[in-house]
Amino acid sequence: MSAVADVIVVGGGVSGLTTALQLAERGLRVRVWSRDPAAGTTSAVAGALWWPYRIEPGALVSGWSVETLRVYEELAAAPAETGVRRVAGVHGGERLAALGPWARELDQVSEVPEGLRVTLPLIDMPVHLRWLEGRLAAAGGVVERRAVDGFGEAAAEARVVVNCTGLGARELVPDAGVRPVRGQLVVVENPGVEEWFTRADPASSATTYFFPQPGGLLLGGTAEVDDRRTEPDPGTAREIVERCARVRPEIAGARVIGHRVGLRPARDAGVRIEAEELPGGGLLVHNYGHGGAGVTVAWGCARAAARLVG
Repeated sequence: MSAVADVIVVGGGVSGLTTALQLAERGLRVRVWSRDPAAGTTSAVAGALWWPYRIEPGALVSGWSVETLRVYEELAAAPAETGVRRVAGVHGGERLAALGPWARELDQVSEVPEGLRVTLPLIDMPVHLRWLEGRLAAAGGVVERRAVDGFGEAAAEARVVVNCTGLGARELVPDAGVRPVRGQLVVVENPGVEEWFTRADPASSATTYFFPQPGGLLLGGTAEVDDRRTEPDPGTAREIVERCARVRPEIAGARVIGHRVGLRPARDAGVRIEAEELPGGGLLVHNYGHGGAGVTVAWGCARAAARLVG
C-alpha cells in the first residue's frame, strides 16, 4: 500500500530530488515518482560545473543561480559525502563585463589572457544524487519507481503535484516548447589534470571542456538542439578528445574508459515555475525547462517551486 502524501513530485533528477527535499524539510509528506533511478536520469550524466549556461530568463536565473551557489559552497565542506568540491579553472574567452549580475557574487575570480580564472563548485553527480536521496529519506520522503501518463494519476493520491519531469514535460503538460539539447561526453583516465576548462562557441553545437572528477576526466562536448540520439557517436567522441587535447596535450594519450550522452531539457520560453489548478481542485506546480543549467539553479528553483506549494 502506498504511503500517504501531501505532495507528489514527478521526476527524480536533480530538480525533482532537490524540490522534494525542500518540501520534506518543511514538514510535508512527500513522495517522488520517477520512471528511472537517479543514476539513470539526465542529471547523472552532467559534467556539473556551476555556471548559468544556456538558460533563460536571465532576470530570474541570476537569483536562482546565486542561491544555489551559496548552498554548494556550504556542501563543499564535505565533498566525499555531498559530491560537491570547489575547483579552480578557466572559462575561455569570457570577460566579467559580459556576464550577468550573478557574476558580482563570485569570489576568487580574475581576468587572464585566456578568459576568466575562477574557483567554482564542481559536482560529482552520482555521489550528489545519492546524497540528495539519503537526505530526503532522513526527512521522511519516499522515492518510488513509477512512470505516469498524466498528472491526474498523482493528483488522485496527493493534493499537490510538482512537475519536475524535464523532457517528459513536452508530452505530459503538454508543452511543445520543450526540446532536447544533446550533450555527448568522453570519460578518460585523468593524466594529471587538476583544473577544469571550458570554452563555448554560441554559434556552434561543439563546445570544449574538461572536468576532473573522482571517476576520471570528463571531456566534452556538444549542444545539439532537437537531436534525440542517446547512443555515443564515435566520430564526435574523437573530435571531443582532439579539441580538449589542443588545450592540454596530455589528454591525447589518455585511455578512454567510458562515453556518456544526455539530453538537456531546454524550453524555448525558458524555465517555467508556476502553479495551476488541476481538475478536481488539486494544485499542479511546474518546475522544468532548465536546459543545460539544472544543477546550477537547482536549489533556487526548488525554493521558488516550494513557495508556490504553500
